[in-house]
Amino acid sequence: MEVGIVGKPNVGKSTFFNACTMGHAEIANYPFTTIDSNIGVAYVTSQCPCKELNLKCNPQNSQCMNGTRLIPVKIIDVAGLVPGASEGRGLGNKFLDDISRAKVLIHVVDASGSTDEEGRSCKIGTHDPLEDIKFLENEIDSWFFNILHKNWKKFSKRIHLQNEDFVKVVAEHFSGLEIKEEDLHLALKKCNLDPERPDTWKDEELREFSTVLRKVTKPIVIAANKMDIAPKENIERLKESGHKVVPTSAEAELILRKAKDFVDYIPGSGDFTIKSDKLTEKQKHALDIIKNVMKEYGSTGVVQCLNYAIFDVLERIVVYPVEDETHFTDKKGNVLPDAYLMKKGSTPKDLAYKIHTEIGKSFIYAVNARTKMRIAEDYQLKNGDIIKIVSAAK
Repeated sequence: MEVGIVGKPNVGKSTFFNACTMGHAEIANYPFTTIDSNIGVAYVTSQCPCKELNLKCNPQNSQCMNGTRLIPVKIIDVAGLVPGASEGRGLGNKFLDDISRAKVLIHVVDASGSTDEEGRSCKIGTHDPLEDIKFLENEIDSWFFNILHKNWKKFSKRIHLQNEDFVKVVAEHFSGLEIKEEDLHLALKKCNLDPERPDTWKDEELREFSTVLRKVTKPIVIAANKMDIAPKENIERLKESGHKVVPTSAEAELILRKAKDFVDYIPGSGDFTIKSDKLTEKQKHALDIIKNVMKEYGSTGVVQCLNYAIFDVLERIVVYPVEDETHFTDKKGNVLPDAYLMKKGSTPKDLAYKIHTEIGKSFIYAVNARTKMRIAEDYQLKNGDIIKIVSAAK
């Protein structure tokens, strides 16, 4: 799972999920609408090489809309969170179990301040959205701390008396959260704590380590939702808070996605055109409002939020594997058939394994399809690369 959509009830979280996926998560104006997690496929966007190469592409694992490639990512709409989740309050245990499956979290915050700390409706501007950010981070930090603190004496004994490696011991315990050894090394470095004597750590040091580990393994992007009705000072305060904040209107994005028979709209773009004369006055008015919001903010912000989470936070790039480097096709003649999200620093062999394990195992070499030149095995793939993999696999 790549992305977890999180936040307290009634902030537009399920609307955000549906806008990303065109799914059918239940939407209502009351707490705990989302009880069971919704899992879907959303799309990040990148410039497709088809226009540069003057080709008509034929995507198989993704989509292309007028030169914008839409690449799928898995997302999960997590049950709404209320204070005390780390202690099991509300749907806290389920929430924490669900986020363990995500590599990055998008925290949907009601930037309008029209929902209180429990997710109940209140007057616009009466609740501080910065408080929502604090409470969610505190709950996840407390969860990490409780997991560590519960077993700390046992950890300490194994590490100090049995001379076991701190990183291996803790990584083993956190395996369900997909926390890797390199994550723990980075967290230790940031905290400047002694991994050989964890028995000397004070509770406040363990809390600090838990917080840093959470930031390393569950980074958070803030979707400042309901930007169309939010007081401007709320948006500015959120942007100045030190967090990565993307103003969004999930409702506007969902309306545009659903209106595909009436409007031409590429997800993530800053405008749309009406293509039907069958709209009612009410529909025209709604689209006029959305157009004005997009003019002010540049877009609905939903795709931008996803793009930032995937490309900037998780440091993914888009790579296009082909089998015929002359025509940029697969063996069936599909032009630029697939787009893969790869980690920055990945090599051609990593791409081969991504395509298929057997291709990775029998990897021989790779070719840059643009230059028709063979590339080194340790070449670091670049965003937009078109690569032919040569392997012994049949």
